[in-house]
Amino acid sequence: MDARKLHTAEILSIGTEVTVGETLDTNAGVVARSLAASGLEIGRIVALPDDLDVVAGAIRDALGRADLVVTGGGLGPTPDDLTREAIAAVLGETPAVDPGLAETLRHLFARRGIVIPERNMKQAWLIPSATALPNAQGTAPGWWVEAEDGRVIVALPGPPRELTPMWNGSVLPRILARVARSRVSRTLRLTGIGESHVAERLGDELLGATNPTVATYARADAVDVRISAVDPDDPAGPTAADLVAAAEARVLLAVGDRVWGAGTDTWAEVLDASLAAAGWDLAIAEAGTSGSLGTLLATARTLRHAASWRDARDAGTDDPLALADAARQAAGTAVGCAAIATPRGDDTHVEIGVITPHRTRRETSVAFLHGAQGSHRAALFAAAVLREAILDVPPGTG
Repeated sequence: MDARKLHTAEILSIGTEVTVGETLDTNAGVVARSLAASGLEIGRIVALPDDLDVVAGAIRDALGRADLVVTGGGLGPTPDDLTREAIAAVLGETPAVDPGLAETLRHLFARRGIVIPERNMKQAWLIPSATALPNAQGTAPGWWVEAEDGRVIVALPGPPRELTPMWNGSVLPRILARVARSRVSRTLRLTGIGESHVAERLGDELLGATNPTVATYARADAVDVRISAVDPDDPAGPTAADLVAAAEARVLLAVGDRVWGAGTDTWAEVLDASLAAAGWDLAIAEAGTSGSLGTLLATARTLRHAASWRDARDAGTDDPLALADAARQAAGTAVGCAAIATPRGDDTHVEIGVITPHRTRRETSVAFLHGAQGSHRAALFAAAVLREAILDVPPGTG
């Protein structure tokens, strides 16, 4: 009989250290991102304490809703590590020490000159429906469990240094072979517009669609619009790629004037590419921004010079074009960009000057809030103005 196809998944992060806030759960994000990219729908991500009844109940409930349940944590040797016991209880099976796993554990401890404590032997347990997942970074193997109805439970250890390589190396390839439908996603990155205004432009019809889905996310450096689709059940119909392309066209009609990048693009990467394409290099100067623009563009290979002052008085001028020109002349670059930020009440007044071989551009704005957040937003505004200036090439010039 063919293995059950996987459509939906739930993720359970197990450990009281997570539920009380002592440990930040990064594992669920690693698992969820790769599952979503693979085409599965993530129904829930839940954190659970080290309580056998709670964990067993959560696994049982998750199996009632999802084709795949992934657990992270609770595979250690101590009495409060109860994930194996919980899975066994849900499936009505009895754990037993697997001789091969036991020998591997003994060898791992022997390498350190230690006799294996008896309590560690629970890490060699298996149930009839489980196969072991190797753990090259620790002593706790994971479990791949096939329930009678074809649903799958994957149990992984909690430490990220163990979970991540096991997930990528042993688990994800097996899941990809069982995914019911492939997913295609596209992310557009926007600037100069808030998330609520993006939603207004897109409209309820586009944002309310189920396949493809269009969603907005406010990031530190952009507002992202993510378009995602899975292949429909009808093989004669449009593919996921077709659905995403059609939705992207509608998104661009609504907010294309604010798009500066796609996917995981950064401002440094996008500006670097634009400058390199024009054959230009860059010098920047900033005052009152605590060096935020330099930090934002630090990895740009075309950035030759960056100067920062506490405020415009220290910089010697309150004219951003004069400051941009001074930076350009001092560094001998084709392009100069300057940002001058000044507190104004609870917000930040920002002036930007950009000089390229073809254009001179000066823009003024008010960045929401002051201090570090205002400085960061001032840097984003400067990056957006710089990008527009680089791309603004008069006809007939190269």
